Amino acid sequence: MNKTKIALFASAMMIGSMAAAQAAPTKIAVLMYGNKAEFVQLMERYGKEHPAVKSGEAVLTFYDGRYDASVQNDQAATAIQTRADAIIVNPMDFEANIDIVTNANAAKIPVVVTNARLNTEEMTAEVVSNDELGGYLEAKAVLDKLDCKNRKVNVVIIEGPKGGSGEIQRGKGNDKAIAECGAGQVTVLERKTANWSRAEAQPLMENWLQKHRGKINGVIGQNDEMALGAIEAIKGAGLNVKDFAIAGVDGVSDAIHAVQAGEMVSILQDAKGQIQGSIDVALRAVKGESYQPQSDIWQQYAQEMKWDGGTQKHYYIPWTVVTADNAQQLLDARK
Repeated sequence: MNKTKIALFASAMMIGSMAAAQAAPTKIAVLMYGNKAEFVQLMERYGKEHPAVKSGEAVLTFYDGRYDASVQNDQAATAIQTRADAIIVNPMDFEANIDIVTNANAAKIPVVVTNARLNTEEMTAEVVSNDELGGYLEAKAVLDKLDCKNRKVNVVIIEGPKGGSGEIQRGKGNDKAIAECGAGQVTVLERKTANWSRAEAQPLMENWLQKHRGKINGVIGQNDEMALGAIEAIKGAGLNVKDFAIAGVDGVSDAIHAVQAGEMVSILQDAKGQIQGSIDVALRAVKGESYQPQSDIWQQYAQEMKWDGGTQKHYYIPWTVVTADNAQQLLDARK
């Protein structure tokens, strides 16, 4: 082979390699804390509907953390060993899952935190909603209905998993709303975790209804699933749900139906916004400044949340209060 042919052959090989590299999809490991709840299932569905995933530009691998922070840490180690291009993590624990960021940074793999938060600023970015505000909005909805500034009321609070950012931040928001009622106006009769679970919340509420017979005025569920479990307990006890003020967070479908029935208030946490925003930020971290976001959530929230080159540390997806007026529209959007 003469020198000209060798040069042409080498050039062709290089172009072929570059084309192959350009065509290779970006591998993103998505570490979810669990997959039983509808909200998490919505995140997975909307992740698969991201334009870059549908086109094959990105490939998502979902991991079920089984509600165990140590399981999530192990799954992150697997993602690092198999050379994922980026990691998106929905963490179970505010502190224990910081290891995911630490180890991924050492391997130079970007990490985007979504839905819940980690107690570190070392991640590439986070795409979340302000849980303290969400907790405030739901508690205020309960307390306003009870007219807490003009009469003394009793509430129970069903908390998320202890140590998770949702429980910590939404709890701060709950307390802020309670404080606004005035000293001594609100008595918190019970405050205990049901681990985001409808099945755990129902017997918890059944016990509280027995223990505080006729004294509970309101239920602050730190997510919708637990608020729905409380509603089932109230109905099971032969009581009228509309005699209670009840609220939750997430905007899962059953909760939206309960809003339509006048049984509760829900604060919608946008599953599509959080996961599709996270995918865009992760792709920006991998592909560089030429990458432009592909999800339509950036147009939807253009007034409240700027892309700004995709390099911000914190992106906050706005909350939406579910009302009788917007409930059907929100349900139709999921069809």
